[in-house]
Amino acid sequence: MALHNLHTGESISTVYWEDGAYVPGALHEVNHVLRDFRTGDVHTIRPELMDLLHNLSRTLEVDRPFQVISGYRSPQTNAMLREESNGVAQHSLHMQGMAIDIRIEKVPLARLHKAALILQRGGVGYYPDSDFVHVDIGPVRRWG
Repeated sequence: MALHNLHTGESISTVYWEDGAYVPGALHEVNHVLRDFRTGDVHTIRPELMDLLHNLSRTLEVDRPFQVISGYRSPQTNAMLREESNGVAQHSLHMQGMAIDIRIEKVPLARLHKAALILQRGGVGYYPDSDFVHVDIGPVRRWG
């Protein structure tokens, strides 16, 4: 799994699943890189979200890092974003480590969006004006 946080400039490339189990050290790295960059708060990112990203990579047949716009969001950050935009859910799955906003360099956003919809693994939001796709491991739904 390769992630590049666009706000902090941090990148990781790690094996988060090995020998039939999640790798705790790798998941700890993921938690750190996907922290709330505004507050520095670190939260557990659900490993199933990493599974979803892995499946997206395989579906797209790409090995480029996911460019991360937003991973974990603290309640304070989520409230602030809700005040600035009507597109932020009050009970966002970002606050539970169950959602991520992404893009992949040299992969058209529409292609990433379509691949996420095909997987039927959770919520998929399409934000072409902001240049990202939201994916989460909540109920299957779509918007945007």
